[in-house]
Amino acid sequence: MINVLFFGQLREQLGQEQLTLSEVPPTVAALREYLAREFADKASQLVAGKALVAVNQTMSDEQAPLAAGDEVALFPPVTGG
Repeated sequence: MINVLFFGQLREQLGQEQLTLSEVPPTVAALREYLAREFADKASQLVAGKALVAVNQTMSDEQAPLAAGDEVALFPPVTGG
């Protein structure tokens, strides 16, 4: 099982703060594919490059492996200045 947390605009667009998955995708990329299917009408913000991802509070890339017990956070890029 993994917990997926959504922050910022993603939380608002998807209408939920978190999702618990009993089946663990093997990588961040596979998780994005799963989420894109589950939220097909809102998937544009979930694709790589539009949402940053952290696994267990460490910024991660698409090839990062996932394991049972992981916490995955997805959030929009932050800008400032």
